[in-house]
Parts: sequence; structure tokens; C-alpha cells
Amino acid sequence: MKEQFTARILRIHFNEDDLWQGEPLYEAILTECWELGIADAIVFRGISGYGSASRIRHASHWPLSKDAPIKMSVIGTPEQVGKLLPCLDAMVKEGLIATSTVEAIRYSRTPGKVAEKP
Repeated sequence: MKEQFTARILRIHFNEDDLWQGEPLYEAILTECWELGIADAIVFRGISGYGSASRIRHASHWPLSKDAPIKMSVIGTPEQVGKLLPCLDAMVKEGLIATSTVEAIRYSRTPGKVAEKP
């Protein structure tokens, strides 16, 4: 099934070692997105980058290294994203969030189905 709708996209940039209530920040944001029924959220682990602290961070081949830049892409309805933004205000201590309006096309076997809880 093909579904087209106007959506908001968030691009959230922060660091791999950022936490929210003792868990990785990206996992906490994914859980919040799922609870809000947001259509799509994905986490990217960067090779290299810098942010507001102007410190260049690099991914490492060492398994215990947690210094890589993280980018999340979140796509949902304007209402869902409006509910997510106050949560992000509390959760993201240092980073960048960019938002824009997009036209989304979702292909699915089941209309309106949201992923299982992470």
C-alpha cells in the first residue's frame, strides 16, 4: 500500500556517549518516538564530525570507544513531532536539531502500522 502525507522531519545531532537517565540517548529518543506512534526513526553512527563544542569526534575501531557523532532522522506528522520536541528539550543537553516540512511516501503491507516496541 502506498500512502502520501505531509510530514515533519527532524535531524538530531549529538554524541554517542550522551545519556538520558542512564541509557544511551538514541535509545531513549527511539522509545519516545515509538510511544508517540511516529512513522519512522533511524540512528546513524558517523565516521567523523563536530558540533557545538567544536571538538572533532571520530568513530573508532575499538569496541569500547563511544566517541562517534550520532545523527537521528525522525519523520512524523506535524502533531507527533510537536509532541516530541518538548521531550527533546529535556533530553538533549548538547547537540543540534534541524526541522523541515516534507512530503512523505510510505510503502507498507499494513496501512498505518507502527513498528514493534524496541
